[in-house]
Formats: sequence, structure tokens, C-alpha cells
Amino acid sequence: MTTSSSRLARLTSYLPILDWGRRYGRADLTGDLIAAVIVTIMLIPQSLAYALLAGLPAEVGLYASILPLVFYAVFGTSRALAVGPVAVVSLMTASALAPLGLETIGDYTAAAAVLALVSGVILLAMGLLRLGVVANFLSHPVIAGFITASGILIAASQAKHILGIKAGGHTLPEILIEIGRQLPNVNWPTLVIGLIALAFLFWVRKGLAGVLKSAFGMSAQAASTTARVGPVFAVIGTTIAAWALELPGAGVAVVGQVPTGLPPLGLPTIDFGTLGALVVPAILISIIGYVESVSVAQTLAAKRKQRIEPNQELIALGAANISSGLSGGYPVTGGFARSVVNFDAGAETPAAGAFTAVGLLLAALLLTPLLFFLPKATLAATIIVAVLSLVDLSILTRAWGYSKADFAAVLVTILLTLGVGVEVGVAAGVLVSLALFVWKTSRPHVAEVGQVPGSQHFRNVLRHKVITDPAVLTLRIDESLYFANARRMEDLILARVHRNRDEIKHVILMCSAVNEVDLSALESLEAINQRLTDQGIELHLSEVKGPVMDRLKCSHFLDELSGQVFLSQYDAFVALIEREHAGGDKLSVA
Repeated sequence: MTTSSSRLARLTSYLPILDWGRRYGRADLTGDLIAAVIVTIMLIPQSLAYALLAGLPAEVGLYASILPLVFYAVFGTSRALAVGPVAVVSLMTASALAPLGLETIGDYTAAAAVLALVSGVILLAMGLLRLGVVANFLSHPVIAGFITASGILIAASQAKHILGIKAGGHTLPEILIEIGRQLPNVNWPTLVIGLIALAFLFWVRKGLAGVLKSAFGMSAQAASTTARVGPVFAVIGTTIAAWALELPGAGVAVVGQVPTGLPPLGLPTIDFGTLGALVVPAILISIIGYVESVSVAQTLAAKRKQRIEPNQELIALGAANISSGLSGGYPVTGGFARSVVNFDAGAETPAAGAFTAVGLLLAALLLTPLLFFLPKATLAATIIVAVLSLVDLSILTRAWGYSKADFAAVLVTILLTLGVGVEVGVAAGVLVSLALFVWKTSRPHVAEVGQVPGSQHFRNVLRHKVITDPAVLTLRIDESLYFANARRMEDLILARVHRNRDEIKHVILMCSAVNEVDLSALESLEAINQRLTDQGIELHLSEVKGPVMDRLKCSHFLDELSGQVFLSQYDAFVALIEREHAGGDKLSVA
């Protein structure tokens, strides 16, 4: 490869638009434009609703959906991912900003933009340092528990808008107690609007696709995609009703005046005290947002036999968040619902996102005056219907039946997210997962194995009928050896030897499952070797992996080893029993 070709390939890896852009054709344009129209229609009410969830003015949701889509189209590797405000990140934004005690909506909006900037810088740095592996520290049960708890928390937080009452609180107990206190103050017109919107949106989600297929002969995919833009009809219908019936005069809260114009470009006002308070929430938002986004992107890419580059996705999400912060928005990530719609509607390239941004820009310039009478109860209903699909309490029963440790991680994550807050919930889930990992790996499984008759395989003597020899003890270590389990491994081996110390002449450690031996484990191996030597027993190793052997060669352990290192367990077993019995048959079947 020439130098110029190498440079172009490197540049293309950071700017994927240079790759797919060169092959962009008329068929791609048609698919992208159709997808953009559908996603734009869907995103208008969704963006407004998620801004409400984050405690921000409605227009901020639109601002957060314009430039991020453009920047993702330039840097992203997914052909269908649609970036913008999402429910979980909106909730985390509200939780991050609430403790700051900001007095004006301008300060609150500026802080949200700063949060997006900090999150963007973190994601960008992670991408450049190729730290996509960080997301692996969030186990699936923890993510499932966090999303389930967040869905419940979000739905509960929106109940006040359905009821037309003022109720605060950032945890589930606080929200429920406050709603209970305010129930006598329910605004009945608001409740009627909210319940109608909820009923309609639930029907749209469950039944509209079937009606479209039977009545209009639509394909299943077309009917499903059309049904996903159902919230637009709820917005139009309730807005007209609020205007015609003069519902604001009856106490129904509406969106009110939404500024018309382009997103405000520029660096938000940054107070360094506020900046410091936002760093930790920004880290959590970045990781959670990345995990959600890359999961959606990988799922959709697999359906078309495409692939994404996780580290480049970090860069793309970082650029999207920085652009959001510089254009009056707040943290964004790839959303599941809108990405699925984008995929189903036929999006062929990331250009579909850029076209969607143009549609949203036109909406910000032309349609915002029409949103004045939009009831907040409708937006709350949109959020509730969307997030309830995230709630999956069955994860508790599945985890309980499969792994009590995973169940503990899920339960702690759910309870702390609901009872204390989203940041504490996800942080505790990660810590519990890591603690359980350390606990499990600190108790390595050491199995006594014997030869399966007629083969060269060795299996657990407690599970299979195998050939053993009283003079040769073979122990298979089913875990990498490190400081947390080294001493326990030492105790297990010596305790097993002690039971038959008069018969045992050789101990073989079968290391086929050992991928790492740290210094603490090396010292334990040296202690085992010395203890066995003192008892007249030789220590042998078998099936040691290359990287582990390379590490052992850097020490004096192999020089001091009383026995040998065998390539295979079969070779070790045969050689040692022949040495001990010189042709005599002392083997037995356990």
C-alpha cells in the first residue's frame, strides 16, 4: 500500500463519510429521503417530550436533534442509527442538574449545554484512546436493571403532568409521596386530555399496525413504521382541542411560546464550580449513552450484514454531543425507537440523519408557533408510553433462576435507582458487578480429573467414570490465577494432597483454563512446590498456555520446579504412571 493510500485509509477510518460518500447513488438518496421524512415527523413530538423530561424548554429538544444528527453522519459508522435526545439520558440530565440549585431557566439551559460539552469531550477522548472496552464493565443484568428502574422512574415523574398538579421529587418514594399529597388538586380537564392521549397512544402502539394491514393492505413493515409516528396525531388532535376549547383558561398547562429560529450557536456560559459538579454525571451519561447507542447500532448493522466500529462510535457520539452543547442542546445518544424507524423506513446511509436534521431545522423555523396550545399532558403521555416498553421486571426472575449473583446485581441496581437516584443506582450496579466478579474468581474451581477410558480426554472424577492412579493426582484449575484467588488455590491443593499423602507421589496441575498467573499466584505456586517437595511429592504442570509460559520463564519457578512441564495432560499421565509402576497395572476406574 502506498503512503498516500495509507493516509487516505487512516483518514477514512476517522471520517467514514469519505467511504460511503464516494459510492452514494440515486437509490441511496431515495431511501434516505423517505426515511428522513418519517423520522422527522416522529422526532418533533419526541424531542419536545424529552426536553420536558429533562426539565428544559421544549425548543431545546429540537436544538439537540439538529446538529448532532449532522455530526454523526460525518463521523458515525452505523448506516441507520438516529442520534438525539433519549428518555434515559434525559432523566440523567435532570438528575445531574437538579442538585445545582440554579435559579433561572437560562442558567439551567446553559448548564445542560455544558453537560453535553463535557460528555462530548469524554466520549471523544475515550474514542481517541480506543477505550470502547470500558463499556464492558457494565454487565447486561446491570444495564437491564438500570433501564427498567429508569423506565419506572420516568413514568412516575410524568404522572404529575397527566394529573395537572405540581409535584417534585427525584426518587420513586419522593415522587409517590408528593403525588399523594397533591391528589386533591387534580386538574380534571388536564386529566381527561392526558388519559385520552394515553389510551390513543397505547392503541397506536398495539393496534394501529393491524388496522393498517387489514384495512389498507399495508405490509407488516410499512404498517409498523407508520404506527410509530402515531404520537404526531395525538399532538395534532390535543393541540386543536386545547385551542378550540380554550383549555389553558381551565388550567390545562400548554407548551406556550416556542422561539422560532435557528439554534443558538456559541459556547455556553461556564461556571467552573458548576463544571466540576457535572464531571461525574457526565461520565455516567457518557458510558450509559454509549452502551445504549452501540447496542442499537450493532443490532441494526447485523440485520444487513454490516459492521460498526465501536471506538469510532465513541468519536461520533463525542462530536454529536459537543455540537449539541454548542447549539443550545443537551446530552444525546442513539435512540432505539427512532433508529428502528429509520432502519425500517429504508435509510441506506448516515445521510438520512443529515436530511432529518434539515427537516427539524425547518420545523424550528416554521412550525414552532403551532405548538403554543400543545398540552404538556400529551407530551407526558408520549414519554410514559415510550418508556414503559423499557420496563422488563422479568429480568429479576430470569436472573434468580440462572445466577443468584446476577440477581443481586440487578436487584441492587433497581432498588438504588428507584430509591436513591440514577447516578447512585448505576454506579452501585457497576460496583456490585465488579465485587461479585472478584468474589466468584476468588473461589476458583479446582477439579480432580482422570482419563476417560479409550481416549486422551480428562474429566472430573465426580461427574464421569474415569481412570485414576493413587500415585498420580491430577487437579484441573478452572480459573486464571491472581492475587484474589492464589491463597485459596494453594489451600485447596494442599488439603487434597493431605488426604492421601502416603500414596501420592506426583501432583499434576492441568492449566488448560489458566490464562494469567500474576506475581501473587506465582508465589503461591512456589510455596506449593516447596511444600510438596518437603513431603517427597513432585509437582508437574500440563497444558500451560504460551503467554503463561512466557511469564513463568521470567521467574525462577521453572528452575526450581520439582517435576516437569508437559505439553498435554495425557502425556503427563502416561509418563508418570509408567515411571511409578514400570508396567504394573495399578490403575483404577473411579
